[in-house]
Amino acid sequence: MAFVILDPCQGEKSGECVSVCPVDCIEEGIKQFYIDPDICIDCGACKAVCPVSAIEEEYDLTPDQEKYLEEAEEFFANK
Repeated sequence: MAFVILDPCQGEKSGECVSVCPVDCIEEGIKQFYIDPDICIDCGACKAVCPVSAIEEEYDLTPDQEKYLEEAEEFFANK
């Protein structure tokens, strides 16, 4: 499982999550930051510092939030 950044990050992009990630799996995209689900170690450091509560664990996503995981997967697949 991985953490996923949701829509509250869009437009905010404050970036505290990037500096606390121990495996450097968070990158900035055009709309928001994304967490690489293949590298995330599920430590939760990013969720703890997010000022807009935009980060959730993959298994806690609602069906309408699953698109954010798909967007993250696409973001990193195209790198």
